[in-house]
Amino acid sequence: MDQNPPSGSLSAAPSVPSGSQSPPLLSIATLAQLRVGCKVWVSKDHDYRVAELLSIHTKKGEPVFYVHYQDFNKRLDEWVTAPRLDLSRPVEWPRPEKPKKAPASAASKNSKNSKDTPLARDRKNKRSQDVDAKDTDLMDLDDTLPETTDGLQPENYSREEEIEKLRTSGSMTQNAHEVARVRNFMKIQFGQHEIEPWYFSPYPIELTEADCLYICEFCLSYYGSIKQFQRHRVKCQLQHPPGNEIYRDENVSFFEIDGRRQRTWCRNLCLLSKLFLDHKTLYYDVDPFLFYCMTRRDELGHHLVGYFSKEKESAEQYNVACILTLPQYQRLGYGKLLIDFSYELSKKEGKLGSPEKPLSDLGLLSYRAYWSDTIIELLADEERDAKETTIEEIAATTSMTTQDVLHTLQTLNMLKYYRGQHIICLTNGVLEYREKLKKRRRRKLDPQKLQWKPPVFTPAQLRFAW
Repeated sequence: MDQNPPSGSLSAAPSVPSGSQSPPLLSIATLAQLRVGCKVWVSKDHDYRVAELLSIHTKKGEPVFYVHYQDFNKRLDEWVTAPRLDLSRPVEWPRPEKPKKAPASAASKNSKNSKDTPLARDRKNKRSQDVDAKDTDLMDLDDTLPETTDGLQPENYSREEEIEKLRTSGSMTQNAHEVARVRNFMKIQFGQHEIEPWYFSPYPIELTEADCLYICEFCLSYYGSIKQFQRHRVKCQLQHPPGNEIYRDENVSFFEIDGRRQRTWCRNLCLLSKLFLDHKTLYYDVDPFLFYCMTRRDELGHHLVGYFSKEKESAEQYNVACILTLPQYQRLGYGKLLIDFSYELSKKEGKLGSPEKPLSDLGLLSYRAYWSDTIIELLADEERDAKETTIEEIAATTSMTTQDVLHTLQTLNMLKYYRGQHIICLTNGVLEYREKLKKRRRRKLDPQKLQWKPPVFTPAQLRFAW
């Protein structure tokens, strides 16, 4: 389909995809005839694009439409008003669903199966419904991919192609139920920033009629009325996250917050982050988690930049469960600073750590960039000192797992087979990239300023309780 038709074009609606059995149902429609599932032309960024109507709602007496732009990422879904729809062009109508017929053989088999008792069917249904989306995500694409040089990119896959894939790929959600969710807020006010949310977040439904959701940047309380929010701000005395400050330098601070002790604040944090994380599911049971919040300071207090959560006790040794840089601070290097801090905690614990799997596509890019930069710098320094090293030694020095180290070395094409064994080789492309790293002004942490001891919890403290 032509994603960018000439302005004012009355071209026919989308062409039939290859392999389809019948042409799309096309006709001119009125506003009142539109229904969920229709594909219409919608004004977007000074052009018209094909979009599917996912929801139709009446707000203040006027219809609004929640649309998904074809071939674009779900995070670009948005509410649009009627004037943005071009109904002079044909509308593609959804095909009627064919009734599903249960196979006779299967039905007969089930009726004869003596083991298919009501209890067995209940257990089977419970297993089929037991779908849990992981929480790991990171919305920070600053310098996520090295420049395309020899030995730094997988073969036949360039930086531009990967970024384009992320821009136009489908939803990152791993829970099919979340795909049907529509974004329920047009904008939020957070401190001095007005932000357009990306995804649905389960705030109270009565707030969704408000033009803007007002969120206190210190206590994270939320209001649908500017007057209520202003009254709250007069009374609110909190100036930093309600936990212990465990790190401070001239740029940022980190606070450790226990989800069990600060349950309301942590739930509010999860509701806020859900606006920008597609497949995040945790927003209620926060007791088993610790939250590490990064802030910037000024005369008004500590302003939240981003955070990551971490299980108090992880059987898989994950050092991050969920991670997010708020949109107003993205592409400024804070994402990698959050990742770096998670590994500094792992070093203090004397453990190897890795983010919870599976990672989202953007999360994988961000972590892969961090792993690559860290390993390249380490190996370049050791080569300068004429030292030999192994994958296990790299893991011990960086607190990365051996699997993450091995995967990164393979991605960078730095593992070579020589005289019956694998060796780590610094290619010319890697060395060139190392020189570029030296010229960057990267935000870095000072491990000496981390004042923290790994907390110890009793079994009772690890359980959810009121």
